[in-house]
Amino acid sequence: MTFAWYGHLKNLKSLPLYWAILISWGIAFFEYCLQVPANRIGAGHMSLPQLKVSQEIITMIVFSFFAVLYMKVPLTKNFFFASLCLIFAAYFIFKDAAPK
Repeated sequence: MTFAWYGHLKNLKSLPLYWAILISWGIAFFEYCLQVPANRIGAGHMSLPQLKVSQEIITMIVFSFFAVLYMKVPLTKNFFFASLCLIFAAYFIFKDAAPK
């Protein structure tokens, strides 16, 4: 979803907005085709909140690489603090989880 949501800011600025939307939705469709089965599989092993926190952590990892390497956004201390918040979120959401 990262490329679908943000890639047009670098690559498609010269296109009309409706083209950027159509292209982004085309990219997102294939990502959804992977995400929906992943959620179905994950639901057998994790609770809904655990699935969501896991998805957000994966999204932020991918976004960090995308932002720094592709969009050339400088790595700042804010990336570190956001990552720290995600680590705490993962800790608290999985803390009392009973193994299945």
